[in-house]
Amino acid sequence: MNKFTVTTPIYYVNDKPHIGHLYSTIAADVLARYHASKGEDVLFSTGTDENSQKTVEAAEKAEKDTKKYADETAKIWQDVFKKFDFTNTNFVRTTSPEHKKAVYALLETIQENNQDDIYQGEYVGFYCVGCETFIPEKDLVDGKCPDHNTEPEEIKEKNYFFKLSKYRKQLLDHYKENPEFLQPESARNKMLHYIEHEMEDVSISRQSKKWGIRFPKDEEHAIYVWFDAVINYLTATGYPDDKEKFEKFWPADLHIIGKDIIKFHGAMWPAMLMSANIPLPERIFAHGFFTIDDQKISKSLSNAIDPIELLKEYPRDAIRYFLLREIPFGNDGDFSQERLLERYNSDLANGLGNLVSRTLNMIEQFWPDFEGSKTVPKAVQHKADHAESVIDSLSFDITLKQIWEIIAWADGLIEKTKPWELAKEGKEKEVEEILEQLFSALATINEQIAPFLPDTHETLTKLLNERPIKKPKDPLFMRK
Repeated sequence: MNKFTVTTPIYYVNDKPHIGHLYSTIAADVLARYHASKGEDVLFSTGTDENSQKTVEAAEKAEKDTKKYADETAKIWQDVFKKFDFTNTNFVRTTSPEHKKAVYALLETIQENNQDDIYQGEYVGFYCVGCETFIPEKDLVDGKCPDHNTEPEEIKEKNYFFKLSKYRKQLLDHYKENPEFLQPESARNKMLHYIEHEMEDVSISRQSKKWGIRFPKDEEHAIYVWFDAVINYLTATGYPDDKEKFEKFWPADLHIIGKDIIKFHGAMWPAMLMSANIPLPERIFAHGFFTIDDQKISKSLSNAIDPIELLKEYPRDAIRYFLLREIPFGNDGDFSQERLLERYNSDLANGLGNLVSRTLNMIEQFWPDFEGSKTVPKAVQHKADHAESVIDSLSFDITLKQIWEIIAWADGLIEKTKPWELAKEGKEKEVEEILEQLFSALATINEQIAPFLPDTHETLTKLLNERPIKKPKDPLFMRK
């Protein structure tokens, strides 16, 4: 049986989830549901990144023990994901014993295969806690991290290093031989420039930090959070103990990440796997940044959208639809409550919901013994085929646009033919032909929306399978 392995970034537990965090998880969930519907075995992994200095600082601010704080916050993330009914098969916590074991196993394999790939040296430079990364002085803006506008720590300490520069040619060769390895093209180009001109060996331990996975055989050092974090993708496959699961689900078919972390995923992570002689993931896709009403999501602006609060106003399918329809995946995008309301009313309530009500109402009125339709109109099938053909390219907005063109086609058929007038004229055969086409269009739409709008799909499936056909008592989406 075929398999499909998809992963999201793992999320920092220094705060609760906001709407931006859901973006990549919703995309992964759509793909997981889609591939499962094709009969494939799916591994869909997400989780929390807990071994960072951000966790320590957040725990101190909350006046809590760091481990207790991480446990409580990780549960909040899990609860939110359950409320959105994500189908993830794994939720990896980097403080778990399973993950620690995977980290140690990979380090040991690297040292066994390439003994000189990990060595001790002195790091002198700047470290941004917000990014959890070392920043070259040339990249600072007025002495500050360009992303967080904060002054980084200036540190000098003896650390363990990974010989990343050793893999420059091998990485460049892999990119050349696998042009779709990192997408979109803007991310790929940025990564190629980094690998060829900027990539250096990377410090993979911190001597001064007491929180985190300890470096094997050297308790004075904590493993660098990013070296530890990317290994979660192996942890999810049962590595190193469950060899059968690992061989089945690795390599990953797709890592979905944010474009701010491509350096770790596009260079360091594949080099680590090369060093350990483990196959590389098939594809990495970096989506864009999220803004709220054209402003960057920021604690200082207090503009983060709480997804649980949003669920009090909109069904989760509406949130899924808006995020994937409004913002082409891979581009930067803006979340606007005003645009969400517009999309909800126009596309969902007046679009899909209205078509369902009108069609089933006419079947109930004019053809009460209707049993179903077996023939799909050519125009409907063409749009459905196009919609499905672009899912794997992650063009979710185009997929949804094509599905909604089927809705527009059906609405146009109703307005053009006016079945209620034909019924008054006694043209029963013509009415039945039209209703067959409309029902077939609804069935096709229902099949296509399944991974995107799972709750709506479940409701519509019941309506379409009910005999005799009846108009729904409540609209699929109540107009707001």
